[in-house]
Amino acid sequence: MERLGSSLLWYALAYAVVTCIGILHTVYNIYVLHMGSMIEGPGMGEGYERTKPWHPLYNILVFPICAWAYLRGCEGPSLVLALKTSLLWGIVTIVIDLIGWVLIRHPWALTAKEFYIDYQPWISLIYLAIFASPFLAWFCMQLL
Repeated sequence: MERLGSSLLWYALAYAVVTCIGILHTVYNIYVLHMGSMIEGPGMGEGYERTKPWHPLYNILVFPICAWAYLRGCEGPSLVLALKTSLLWGIVTIVIDLIGWVLIRHPWALTAKEFYIDYQPWISLIYLAIFASPFLAWFCMQLL
């Protein structure tokens, strides 16, 4: 894969930005809108639950921008490169999510059921957005 390190850096930036937006949105809901937190009730709390429909949107806005920046830096970005980037970013996301949100226990960790079943359709839409991002970026590059 062309410029693997660069691809993973752009991916890491997108993942970090999306994660920070989600956390900040949750904090905003709890402290500004006075929604319940995980301390005050079952599960992750209303403040987090109300952000779920927004999660795919964060991803469909951030990941294509980073995919575009990565592909723009490649020599002759092609549909094949977009496919390889899509597979790399999608698989890395699934692995990081499994390790970081399910296997490693922390205050915001979820069980496998909570993450992969109860978080539907949002988690599937997030993965779809990430897999689609390099194709959207490549398509936009063709138009410009």
